[in-house]
Amino acid sequence: MTQAPPPALAQQHAADYQPPAWLRGSHLQSILPSLPPRRYWTQWRARALIAAARPWMLDCGDGVRLQAWHSANPASLQRTAVLLHGWEGSADSCYVLSLATLLYAQGYDIVRLNLRDHGGTQPLNRGLFHSCRLGDVTGALRAIAGLCGTHSLYLAGFSLGGNFLLRACAEPGLPSGVAGVVAISPVLDPDHTLRALEEGWPVYHAYFVRRWSRSLRFKQRCWPGVYDFTELLRSRSLRIMTDVLVRECTDFADSAAYLDGYSITGARLQTLSVPARILAADDDPIIPAAGLVRLSPTPLLRITRTAHGGHCGFLSGVFAPAYADLYAAGQFARF
Repeated sequence: MTQAPPPALAQQHAADYQPPAWLRGSHLQSILPSLPPRRYWTQWRARALIAAARPWMLDCGDGVRLQAWHSANPASLQRTAVLLHGWEGSADSCYVLSLATLLYAQGYDIVRLNLRDHGGTQPLNRGLFHSCRLGDVTGALRAIAGLCGTHSLYLAGFSLGGNFLLRACAEPGLPSGVAGVVAISPVLDPDHTLRALEEGWPVYHAYFVRRWSRSLRFKQRCWPGVYDFTELLRSRSLRIMTDVLVRECTDFADSAAYLDGYSITGARLQTLSVPARILAADDDPIIPAAGLVRLSPTPLLRITRTAHGGHCGFLSGVFAPAYADLYAAGQFARF
């Protein structure tokens, strides 16, 4: 008997995303969303969302607290969108505000979650953030579900935030109210991402070194006598900084084990319990798109690829909603 071939990973290329020629550069797509005038326009669009935002302090279990910002919608559809930023971003990152504004206009309540030690929350928890602290996010989702009552939860994450939410949706104990998850440019294989940052355009490596160093200095000031990041900060190398962090602040044997600990390639997502969608650009300079083929097929996972879009960009113009926003909103409607 001929053995049946393994199921294919469900992928499609988005024919409806065609940015103008001047906006097709991967670096421009990745950087422009955070620069003026796009940043100012995004913040202006988000003014009603921000005015309605109220802080939530979430009990995530095991003594962990995370901060979120909740914007109740006066025209609520009994649906809450939970949005999670990327590494060294925050609940106020432009890509988060952009998607939140679109969903808020469509009647969703909005929860913008800050990861541990992000968004100025270093004083909240003694333990240091690292990317394998999945319990922080699963605990936050349970707390949000409790606060939102009968609302269905629609999850969307960017970059590392997308990675976290995909992993959370493959864990047992996911709140029953979660309708589905959309991940925009999610981290696939962390080691490949680290190599892309080391070998690619040096602006990205320098950016993350600067942002991470600033965060660690603040953490050290918040917890005097607990942390000393002198050696880590001296290196100005993401790989060396990661090696030191793993050695001094985690239980992982080495950085290879740590990086593998939050990879979503291989069988990691086979236990997904809700519909999951990934939007990724073939020209992403930070997350190599080649890693997409290493995700194990599962009926609940669908991948949409675009030729252009960079990393969490997907712009069609300076003053227009990003394709990623429209994609996420469309997937939420289908969920």
